[in-house]
Amino acid sequence: MIDPGHILLLLAIALALDAALGEPEWLWSRIMHPIVAAGRVIGWLDWRLNRPSDAPRQQKIAGIMATALIVAGSVMLGLALEALPLADIIAAVSAAILISHRSLMNHVGDVARGLDRGLDEGRAAVGRIVGRNPQSLDEAGVARAAVESGAENFSDGVIAPAFWFIVGGLPGLIAYKAVNTADSMIGHRNTRYRDFGWAAARLDDAMNYIPARLTAALFALADLKLRGLKAAIRDARGHRSPNAGWPEAAAAKILGLALAGPRTYAGQFIDDPWMNPEGRQAATPRDIRESLDLYWRAWAILLAFAILGALVL
Repeated sequence: MIDPGHILLLLAIALALDAALGEPEWLWSRIMHPIVAAGRVIGWLDWRLNRPSDAPRQQKIAGIMATALIVAGSVMLGLALEALPLADIIAAVSAAILISHRSLMNHVGDVARGLDRGLDEGRAAVGRIVGRNPQSLDEAGVARAAVESGAENFSDGVIAPAFWFIVGGLPGLIAYKAVNTADSMIGHRNTRYRDFGWAAARLDDAMNYIPARLTAALFALADLKLRGLKAAIRDARGHRSPNAGWPEAAAAKILGLALAGPRTYAGQFIDDPWMNPEGRQAATPRDIRESLDLYWRAWAILLAFAILGALVL
């Protein structure tokens, strides 16, 4: 049985550790990051189980098996870590490693600093955090992509890990991060992964359903107004993702921007609707910095919630 007050205390410690230390290069240049290790396992399962020559139904079954193995292995690892001596220290440090707020803020901030030096440097910086080709983006497109990535990844990389840590302890957190990593690797809608990656993509959607909506609410709290949440309720359903539209639409309204919209992805033009269509499309480095301020305020509210919960529960 998870003690809510205890797990919230560990979460508060993890949030503080992540904010203070981020992802130190000196450490992860010497040892393998857990997400990299998870990626190796997922890549091996892809190699062993994903046979393009199989019928779609067989590929889907193989993908379900792979996803089940990923979840089961993650839960077993989490339970094993919780059984070790100094389990609380292990849990807090593990959560700090798997919650990636500081790293996200650094990468989004790099885009603003890159644009200050020129469009080419801004494109190079945003190319490290988005999946589309940045060479097709002008300055406004680069700035919008940075804000969108910050909003979506604040949900995926901060709120969702915190949520699953509260709900399921270390097993829940590790399982979520493994599924999220699997979705990024095999959850694509192309010929190779449309069927094999179906289970990972659908499970990732399910595990992010509540966190995405909590993120929109958290942005509204950070804004001290309901406009962001109202915009998310209105616009998110039009987004290509069942979850990403919530934080993106809320951030768009609060910042006065129009986000998402038509774009070129993997060489194909995608006519997506705008989130907060009445907002400005001409985003600037200043908008990126204002988005960082919003994300830090939302992080502070999450930290305050964890501390207050630890004291009260």
